[in-house]
Amino acid sequence: MKQLILAEKPSVAKDLSRVLGATQKQKNYYEGPTVIVTWALGHLLGLKMPEDLNKEWQTWQLETLPMIPKKIGIQPLPKTGHQLKAIKQLAQRKDVKELIIATDAGREGELVARWIIEWIRFDKPIKRLWISSQTDKAIKEGFQKLKPAQEYNHLYQSALARAQADWLVGLNVTRALTVKYKDNLSAGRVQTPTLALVRKQEQSIETFRAQTYYQIELAVGKSRATMAQKNPYEWQEASQAQDMMKQLQSQPGKVTSINEKTQKQAAPLPYDLTELQQEANARFGYSAKKTLSLVQSLYEIHKIVSYPRTDSKYLPNDLKQTMNERLAAVATFSPEVKLYIKNGANVIQTNVFNDGKVTDHHGLVPTEERARYEKLSNDEQKIYQLIVQRFLGLFAQPHITKQQTTVVSFGAAQFTFQQKQVIQSGWKPATTEVPTTENWSMNQSIAPNFQLKKGLTTPPKPLTEGTLLGKMEKFHLGTPATRAEIIEKLIKSELMERSGNSLAVTPKGKQLLTLVNPDLVTPILTQKWEEELEAIAAGTYPFQTFVTQIEQDTRDLVKEIKQSEATYQDFALTQKKCPECGELLREKNTRDGKVYVCTNNSCSYRRRKDPKVSNHRCPQCHRKMEIIDGKNGAFFRCKYDGTTEKMLGTKERKKKMTKHEERQLVKKYSQADEEVESPLAAALKAALGQSEE
Repeated sequence: MKQLILAEKPSVAKDLSRVLGATQKQKNYYEGPTVIVTWALGHLLGLKMPEDLNKEWQTWQLETLPMIPKKIGIQPLPKTGHQLKAIKQLAQRKDVKELIIATDAGREGELVARWIIEWIRFDKPIKRLWISSQTDKAIKEGFQKLKPAQEYNHLYQSALARAQADWLVGLNVTRALTVKYKDNLSAGRVQTPTLALVRKQEQSIETFRAQTYYQIELAVGKSRATMAQKNPYEWQEASQAQDMMKQLQSQPGKVTSINEKTQKQAAPLPYDLTELQQEANARFGYSAKKTLSLVQSLYEIHKIVSYPRTDSKYLPNDLKQTMNERLAAVATFSPEVKLYIKNGANVIQTNVFNDGKVTDHHGLVPTEERARYEKLSNDEQKIYQLIVQRFLGLFAQPHITKQQTTVVSFGAAQFTFQQKQVIQSGWKPATTEVPTTENWSMNQSIAPNFQLKKGLTTPPKPLTEGTLLGKMEKFHLGTPATRAEIIEKLIKSELMERSGNSLAVTPKGKQLLTLVNPDLVTPILTQKWEEELEAIAAGTYPFQTFVTQIEQDTRDLVKEIKQSEATYQDFALTQKKCPECGELLREKNTRDGKVYVCTNNSCSYRRRKDPKVSNHRCPQCHRKMEIIDGKNGAFFRCKYDGTTEKMLGTKERKKKMTKHEERQLVKKYSQADEEVESPLAAALKAALGQSEE
């Protein structure tokens, strides 16, 4: 009898089959003496769409909203049906005794597997593989600790509740907005409050007014300190600060306080996904999606980091015994690593081991697998170095400084000077910078050496993907696994856009936020939903209670839109008319550039706004030609001199050039002066001469 093992992706299935001895490769699975390893392709099934549940819901209209089905149900996704069919056939084999869920160990991975199991109606025992890295050792140990799938039922219910909530809120609110305002307006329980966070920051910038202010600065030797004030911006006129300065200059000041304190700063804990995305965005300008893709590759393909989609920075106690192997895997990273190994892989930052703070997965750390840097891209190396550097900090001594705080008083006015001396660099890189120091003594007389300091208040900075991720984490908007996807969806739906490394809300997005119920705009309601989803996963909150509340919230949100008297301006609407139905065209951003699409939902007319530039060269000026879609098909046109050329079909392009055409080509590229032969003509002649031989 055999185990049927269900992985999430083909690449993972390949690794599992190698470790488990499934050497017989078939089209849809691997097979060995005791196991059959097959795979999903991400999600193979999804919730049914409204039109699949009710004929009245096929047409988008306000009268049929809200759509609250008694049961949504699942259905196969159109492009992956062949793999689902293969899994079903394997599950029905008589020699299959049980199924092992080996999809990603998280909420979405659980949903991928459970929907497949439900669809194929598998009625034999089911177990769960739960591992945080893809190394051979982790896989072998994981299969020795398989658990009954029932232990993860609450996790599945949480995933199902999330999917149904997104269906109910997202589809209903999006349909209501789109129909009422005649534009594609996408809204959702997570993406809309996320958009609102960006807009709130923009409004702070827009309402900001720069303010000039003045302060008094005291100079003692090379050191400087500003006068302490409850409100550092209170003096908006230079005369106000000058009057105070005259009072202070009437007599010398004195040192009234000297305090010394030694500070120990432990190394930071390992990254969770969100902090890694923030760091990569700040350092390298990577989007959240790009960082997730890179770290997923390091985990899945190279197997040199642990499971990336984690929200924990802590490690379980059973990982203590693996520290030596993990250090050995990164032995060439820095000279200190060999010293750490020699000291017995002793972790200095001991509070990193905390079973109570490890959720589904522990913090991001390197695995026992040695990295092959020649196989890593430049971007992958950067992310791997961040993870390793943070991991090595756990073995380093704390950073110790001695800080001296000196207060100089001129009557009631006080000036605070601070001096810091590094006693031990520890995990921080040693610095060669020599700090400015003064030899202070109590009651020391200080000359009134004041200067007027002029300042200007600065506006808040726009949100970057890194700072937005931090706010999403604060308000529990999405999960580490889904936040990058949410940001990309907002950009794709033209509600938000990237401006350099900053994020900005589009005119369409600004209007959307005024059209929906305020409860969906503020993160408070969504934060409550996310906390309840986590409680469902923990088994402390009923699944049905959550879904019932979401259904009522959906009714309220749709009702609000129906009764709204707000107006909407479609900034993407042009005055150009569709040549097929006469309706106006709307400008839309796509990966291939800007396009015009018809506003009539039943019309499929679409064309590029600007012609596509090809690599085909103009025969006259030799610049790249544009591709024009004409009535009789596409053709090349040079925008510089108007030259046009027919686009050859595939067969015509493959047709061999005749000898006469070859000679004409050589002649064409020869210079007018026959005594001087062009390099291109010489190369062509040489090539033709070789072919004739």
